[in-house]
Amino acid sequence: MKKFITINKKNPWFWAFIILVIALFFMIPLLSLDAGNTGDEDSFQIPQGNNVLNYYKTDGKDTTCLNFQNLKYYGSSFDVIMAAFNDTFHIDDISTSRHIFNSFFGWLSILFVGLIAYLIGGWRAGVFSMVLLFLSPRFLGHSYNNPKDIPFAASIIAAIYFMFLFFRQFPKIKWYTVVGLIVSIAFSISVRIGGLIIFGYFGLFALLFLFKLSRENKHQLEQNKHNIKHKVKGNEIFSLKIIGRLLVFGVGICIIGYFAGLILWPYALQSPIKNPLESFNAMAQFDTAIRQLFEGEYKWSDILPWYYTPQYIFMTIPIAVIVGFIINTVLIWKNKSQYFWQFILYFAFIFPIFWIIYSNANVYGGWRHAIFVYPPMVVIAGLGFNALIDLIKNKWGKMAVTVLPFVLLITPLIHIIKNHPYEYVYFNELAGGMNRAYGNYEMDYYYHSTREASEWIMKQEEGKHKPGSPKIKVASWHLASVNYFFRHQTDDFEVSFSRWYERGNNDWDYAIFTVTGIAPDQIKNRNVFPPKNTVHTIEVDGKPICLILKRTDKSDMLGNQYKAQGKADTALYYLHKAIQLDPYNESALANLSELYFQLNRPDSAKLYIDQMLSFLPVNETANYFLAHYYMGKQQYDEAITTCKLIIKNNFKFRAAYHLMCNIYLRQYDVKNAEKILLRLIDIDQFDEQATQQLIEIYKAQGLNDRAAYRKLYKKFADSYKERGKKKEYETYMDLYRQLR
Repeated sequence: MKKFITINKKNPWFWAFIILVIALFFMIPLLSLDAGNTGDEDSFQIPQGNNVLNYYKTDGKDTTCLNFQNLKYYGSSFDVIMAAFNDTFHIDDISTSRHIFNSFFGWLSILFVGLIAYLIGGWRAGVFSMVLLFLSPRFLGHSYNNPKDIPFAASIIAAIYFMFLFFRQFPKIKWYTVVGLIVSIAFSISVRIGGLIIFGYFGLFALLFLFKLSRENKHQLEQNKHNIKHKVKGNEIFSLKIIGRLLVFGVGICIIGYFAGLILWPYALQSPIKNPLESFNAMAQFDTAIRQLFEGEYKWSDILPWYYTPQYIFMTIPIAVIVGFIINTVLIWKNKSQYFWQFILYFAFIFPIFWIIYSNANVYGGWRHAIFVYPPMVVIAGLGFNALIDLIKNKWGKMAVTVLPFVLLITPLIHIIKNHPYEYVYFNELAGGMNRAYGNYEMDYYYHSTREASEWIMKQEEGKHKPGSPKIKVASWHLASVNYFFRHQTDDFEVSFSRWYERGNNDWDYAIFTVTGIAPDQIKNRNVFPPKNTVHTIEVDGKPICLILKRTDKSDMLGNQYKAQGKADTALYYLHKAIQLDPYNESALANLSELYFQLNRPDSAKLYIDQMLSFLPVNETANYFLAHYYMGKQQYDEAITTCKLIIKNNFKFRAAYHLMCNIYLRQYDVKNAEKILLRLIDIDQFDEQATQQLIEIYKAQGLNDRAAYRKLYKKFADSYKERGKKKEYETYMDLYRQLR
């Protein structure tokens, strides 16, 4: 170490590197202290961490962790370690301790990015790369509190760094390189089974490395005893000794790393080969779809456009990274000795994105699932700026290029300072910043702002609640995180669940809603959004990402309650009162529309349907009522057109399919009635109602019960076969054959 410092002590970039690493080690954890909880922490990760810890505490008797949600398919090493840490030291504010440790993995990512850049381009390239990653708002924001994607990203970039060392040191590989690779592999698998990608990287890079050595040492085979070759059939190849050494080291490291990665993963330990492979397949075919605001429309995550991930990356990272990446790609030809090392970086960035596109992966929440591809891209960008400086001979030109990345980082730096701790809600100049992105893309999709909102309400009500009086009710769509922040205020507050469009039906005094799951047409309409009863907003660049509503009247809730009790007149009184107070009260308008249908007054219902559609033109509920109105008026073409509009905007809205079926049947159009129901099979939304409708249709065609079900099972089998779902196809083919 002393010799190393002596060699570099006169290099100002070396000292800049060291100072930056030390400064960020303290700075990032300090920044994380302000972060809120993510959407997954309180609902899934913290409980599962405790479940796994209990599994080990009870010697495997408590198997809750094997049945909690679908989390048995995930390694939970970070959560287990934090659960043990918080339990051991009796820490109450477990989120803060988790966020501090989480930020450490963000720091590690930055460190390894700098080290890789140093290995290729020197200390200056390392400094550039570290600054680029630290001032990437999306990455920095996730570093505070994302215990899946950030630790996983850190383990992947660490593995890449130790691969660099492995190939640079081969055949005399240092012990710390072997240990580093094993730990990186183990930790990546212990966080997410996708860590197996490191095996693919290692194998591919090893083959290319052999090819590289073959070319580089072609003229030195006799002099270098470590690269002995002999001729076989006229072709020079490496001896089995060289290939064997690489194979033994590589396979050994992978095997040890693999099994070490299963230590904190109970499901994998039960069957170390079968269950991890099952988990890998389950993650590759992840079937939980979430609606995402993308390009101004709400789309299901399982049918997002192929360019979703690459577009999201390039519109939410600093322009400086994009510029540096382009520069390096243009200048890479200047130094052939770097081809192998740069290939590793480009492959680690491009291949996973390609695979996401190729496999039509179910991704959502921006590009957080692909955040592990970003550090290699940042290294490439840092190398790009470094290469450009080397290319320029003029002193002033070198100085200009040296400051260029820092100048380009001014905008993200301002965003970080101005909007902390919501750094991750960031859109660059290519996206038009928040002004153009707002209402077109997701904002606080991970619910970070619920902490500040909860603390604001507690401060407003501090000392006002009298003992014995009803508790102050706080509603939110994301119950878990809000519950966490009110955990010490349960004598004064009661937290309850409410969806945005059902908030008027529920009992609350305050409501906290992040701006997600709200129609883009509504978000962009300044006349209706935020609602009249908004008392506080949390903003990023002047745009609300979280709303706090305060209720002064509960007429909408009372109207809904009386409607449910069948007291129509009283319900109408309260619902009309709610509309007078707020003409844009969605739940009151929906309840009035439904109530007037029940009272057989469709024309009155139409008034409130139109009022809803005036500010929610593609709302499923409003359009569903409109389709019912048209059907009641025997305006079947208009009813079908309206149902098609619903399906276009939300193809999983089953009620629209059933309604279309009934409309077709009224028109004696059995063919289209059958066709629309069969579409429910193709989108995995087939239900009991559809089963009964189709069976009746087939029986009307002259089939008996047995033949009708046989035909239905064949339709299922055909659909699954076409979609490549072999297991489901075989299941329904067996049912089909049984009814022969």
